[in-house]
Amino acid sequence: MADNTPWTTEIQPPPGRKTKLSLPNQTTANPPVFNDAMIVRTRVFIDEQNCSPEGEIDSDDARSWQWVLYASESESESETTNPIAVIRLVPPPHPPHDLLTCPDTASASTGNLPKYDWVHEPCIKLTRVAVMPGYRGKGLGRRLVEIALAWASSHAREIDDAAAKLAAESNESASLKKWQGLVLVHAQVDVEKMYGGLGFQTDKELGKWDEEGIDHVGMFKRIDISH
Repeated sequence: MADNTPWTTEIQPPPGRKTKLSLPNQTTANPPVFNDAMIVRTRVFIDEQNCSPEGEIDSDDARSWQWVLYASESESESETTNPIAVIRLVPPPHPPHDLLTCPDTASASTGNLPKYDWVHEPCIKLTRVAVMPGYRGKGLGRRLVEIALAWASSHAREIDDAAAKLAAESNESASLKKWQGLVLVHAQVDVEKMYGGLGFQTDKELGKWDEEGIDHVGMFKRIDISH
């Protein structure tokens, strides 16, 4: 079915660790686009999927890029622009996968595992993909994945710089490797098919794990990049 709604997209660069980020219903100094992203994330993940408010903003938000999709709609004689969908791109590195699949036995705080995985090939991770209920079924999640991947393919240097910055701030010894186009998603099982249609393949070795009561799988794709 044709959709004539005018869509626009805005990118939120990494806000940086000095920016105090919070949920949109709190007193906040959030950058405007980040605040719009949090409006969507709060509605979908906290209100609808019952994820914990305490865990919605994490340490990755300060160092990640986010894209917000807006819908322009006419109301009476005025026009409003509303945030309706979001995606987040987290640069490498990421915590060891065992922290997700074996949380009872694997812990960075006890010294069993490092805080970040510097050993495996670096990958970017697409997370926090959310679409407001009234706008689902229009391919907006797929559209945001494509927008984020298109941006990443031509901004490898910025992604490498973000990883290098974290390495410099970390107490862990790190042998930095350049990002070579590997992309990871931690997909909720009910959208595994959508990511498969975008060329992602499920990595069976990563297994299936529970996040906030929702089963997830790991899926990878490699894209062409220019450093």
